[in-house]
Amino acid sequence: MQEKGYNIFATGGTHKFLEENGVTSTRLYWPGDDQQPNIMDYVKDKKLDLIINIPKNLSTGELNNGYAVRRGAVDYNIPLITNARLASAFIHAFCTMDREDIAIKSWGEY
Repeated sequence: MQEKGYNIFATGGTHKFLEENGVTSTRLYWPGDDQQPNIMDYVKDKKLDLIINIPKNLSTGELNNGYAVRRGAVDYNIPLITNARLASAFIHAFCTMDREDIAIKSWGEY
């Protein structure tokens, strides 16, 4: 996605994983952190075009932060993906297709 010109933003663990694998991302801090830049500011300012939020564990902190991010996505009308298989398919499609190849269709055209 980076090669296609998309900016990638990620919270702690994902940011670290991406950096370790040669993918540049901007680190955003969790809603409960008092550090900046905070993901909730980016959500409220609509600086994100898509949010992928898939919890990796069921810790209270991660679940609370994930809920706040997902709730913010819904409240601010930002597309949200919470399923790993769907996220993978979506990213694959964006990486293998050009914007001109993605047609917008009404439901009746499918």
